[in-house]
Amino acid sequence: MQSVEEPATGRIGPLAGIRVIELGSLIAGPFAGRMLADFGAEVIKIESPGRTDPFRDWGRAEQNGHALWWAVQSRNKKSVLLDLKSDVGREAFESILGTADVVIENFRPGTLERLGLAPERMLELNPGVVIARVSGYGQTGSKAFRPGYASIAEAIGGLRHLNGFPDGPPPRTGISLGDSLGAMFAVQGVLIALLARQTNGGRGQVVDVSLVESCFSLLESALPDYMASGHIPGPSGTSLAGIAPSNIYHSMDGKWVVIAANQDSVFTRLAAAMAMPDLLTDDRFTDHTARGRHQAELDEIIADWSVSRSSADLLEVLDAHDVPASLVNTIADIVADPHFREREMFLEVTDDDWGTVTHPGIVPKLSLEPGAVRWNGPVTPGEHTEAVLREVGLKSVVDAGERA
Repeated sequence: MQSVEEPATGRIGPLAGIRVIELGSLIAGPFAGRMLADFGAEVIKIESPGRTDPFRDWGRAEQNGHALWWAVQSRNKKSVLLDLKSDVGREAFESILGTADVVIENFRPGTLERLGLAPERMLELNPGVVIARVSGYGQTGSKAFRPGYASIAEAIGGLRHLNGFPDGPPPRTGISLGDSLGAMFAVQGVLIALLARQTNGGRGQVVDVSLVESCFSLLESALPDYMASGHIPGPSGTSLAGIAPSNIYHSMDGKWVVIAANQDSVFTRLAAAMAMPDLLTDDRFTDHTARGRHQAELDEIIADWSVSRSSADLLEVLDAHDVPASLVNTIADIVADPHFREREMFLEVTDDDWGTVTHPGIVPKLSLEPGAVRWNGPVTPGEHTEAVLREVGLKSVVDAGERA
């Protein structure tokens, strides 16, 4: 196994020196921890003895008996086993807390309070700590204590209603989108709060992230439009109402190709690629507004053209005319696309326990300190417990409540 003391790369990252305690399990909290760890933060994941993160067994692929999704979601992290329901475990946690900059938790609201670890207590022990709390509905409000999952948040927050086709059932995206959005907002909040410490006397604060609100925040103009006119936007299938052409079109070999040429200058280039200059003088398509009104007619014209060519020919002619276009990629298509490798989006990390794990690359790209995957997720629950506790002056797991 790779040593956490000797990273796989010399690039530590801009968050080196920031210590993060990660509580909770599954997706939102751990994803936030992963993003911070990618850029050099020391992330200490706390798991409970006998009840480790179920994420260890999630995902379809395994290697050497271990789920690879865990290796990715827990990369660059340390694993510490503590029973926060015991006095000894809480004292050990508070010792680590005294050295921390950030705590991330995604328990149901009220859980930390029942453990005697309310934010007020943590800020009393460490006035500079930033506490990111990720939950379904947020820490306040009449629904705060309800269980909240990504699918529920996407539904309540309005995303699910906008997905799918008119008059059809609202499908979900094939990922836990609400969780990932919540994690991203949590990281934003943590970074803002860490920056604020430089001007507010070093005080920490609570970052309250709701999965529901994370989804709701992506609704673009839906709220002001509804409040002003009563308009309720609905699902629009493969296109956006009034934005044309921007849709998927079948090729001769049965593949779907996205063509996005709604901007006037790009539509001019599309007409040239299609060898249909008359489109530019057709009153139905002369500008963005006109094309939006005659969206269906324009889509039919482009569909008739696209289905007469193979997907490779389509992309070649569209690229030649600088028209934004792409296949609708599967993961196999992504892996075959050299652009992703050129952008370092496939990172292979090896160690004795995992073998080789291919990780998705670091996002975003920083020019000076781009971050790195330094090691795979910890294989053995609690494998860093002894080292972390000794660092904060405790002897071992057994006597974690006793000062060395």
